[in-house]
Amino acid sequence: MSDIVAADINELAHLQGTELLARYQASLMGVFGTPQRVLVRGTGSLVWDADGNEYLDLLAGIAVNALGHAHPLLNSVATSQMATLGHISNFFTSPTQIGLAEKLLELTAAPAGSKVFFTNSGTEANEAAFKLARRNAGTPQKPRTRIVALEQGFHGRSMGALALTWKQAYREPFEPLPGGVEWVPAGDVDALRAAVDDSVAAIFIEPIQGEAGVVPLPAGYLAAAREIASAAGALLVFDEVQTGIGRTGKWFASEGVLPDAMTLAKGLGGGFPIGALVTFGDTASTLLSAGQHGTTFGGNPVATACALATLHVIESQQLLAHVQTTGAVLREQLATLDCVTEVRGEGLLIGFDLAADVAPALVRHALDAGFIINAPGPRTLRLAPPLIITAEQLGTFVEALPALYVAALAESQEQA
Repeated sequence: MSDIVAADINELAHLQGTELLARYQASLMGVFGTPQRVLVRGTGSLVWDADGNEYLDLLAGIAVNALGHAHPLLNSVATSQMATLGHISNFFTSPTQIGLAEKLLELTAAPAGSKVFFTNSGTEANEAAFKLARRNAGTPQKPRTRIVALEQGFHGRSMGALALTWKQAYREPFEPLPGGVEWVPAGDVDALRAAVDDSVAAIFIEPIQGEAGVVPLPAGYLAAAREIASAAGALLVFDEVQTGIGRTGKWFASEGVLPDAMTLAKGLGGGFPIGALVTFGDTASTLLSAGQHGTTFGGNPVATACALATLHVIESQQLLAHVQTTGAVLREQLATLDCVTEVRGEGLLIGFDLAADVAPALVRHALDAGFIINAPGPRTLRLAPPLIITAEQLGTFVEALPALYVAALAESQEQA
């Protein structure tokens, strides 16, 4: 690091959190509101803020930091790759880009003809999938002009991905959005069957609806969707941005049902930004031809090297089994608490409902107590910790939760 850059960073590093937050508000757009803390370093499942406070990270950057913070292999791979070759544009390719594409096709058990397109995020992957769907346009005599998605679904905030997202509050400020999208109740096979005919270009589904509060779909729903899509000639797209790459204790939550396309991101790079659109079989992979889509940074050598390192660690350390075991124990422990009314999810993607609408207040009390969690709803909490987290670390949160609930409930009653 140059002396000039080091001096700039060192000057900021010596400021307190309140000073840094004031500078944040003066210089960055307010689309995220005021940050809860200024985080300065991390290791494993722990992070520290600018004031020296320690936190157990139970959110992992919203299901991103699969290997936790400052993982030694990830650090080594990113550093060595950047020292060798950082960016090359899409006029060229690299060994890491080719190797990662081949690895993803292997992990998804992709049939012949399947292909991968790399992006920088899950939103970009879903944007590419939206364009893929538009290419399944049918014929002039029988055009395919409709796309079916699920109520409560979330697919991103760019214009195409936002058009697929159900929540009106997200969409309304930016309308008109790309049209043709319709929503059916999540988990209702009959409603899906009634909505899909030969005018539908694609069906978009999250196997577990993360932003809705970690809501799994009923057993058999994905298989039924596969049958419905095939019968109508529609593409079936699984959004595994949040659920993929071991988050549920499987490589992919949709395991056992082959879609026409799958979108990935979040945990794929272990914290380094990368996403992917994987298409299965000849039909889907040939819908987007040369020049019809692109990216400057997608699939760059550093991102693909980090993703390969992440996949290697998950495999070599048998983290899928670890995620299954620790996730099951955590769900069982949460279900025994009087303040918890329902527990949902798979592996280490867990949502649970509280007995009262105090989730946002509980998030604040948890942060003060040293736990980073998330509230996707007024009484719903979401946990998506690093895949390497230990049962003992998770147990400290379960032990603290009843008191945190009492404090949040008292705050709510005072404000009423």
